[in-house]
Amino acid sequence: MLTPEQVKTLITAELDCTHVDVEGDGHHFFAVIVSPAFAGKRLIERHRLVMDIARAKLDSNELHALSITQALTPEEWAQKA
Repeated sequence: MLTPEQVKTLITAELDCTHVDVEGDGHHFFAVIVSPAFAGKRLIERHRLVMDIARAKLDSNELHALSITQALTPEEWAQKA
């Protein structure tokens, strides 16, 4: 069973992030991700980028579900503050 911290590490190992917050119960996780890599990408492209990183864990069912609640650039994140 994965912890939110392990899911966060999985994401940040592959994606340059300025902020990542992951919550979950060991099976279902919810993530807020802020990355400059999202610049110029549509929302679906941002989600695919993250899901591709998690694909192996999802395929093995070690990670049951990952919901990306926000996928923002640092500029978009700053506007929300």
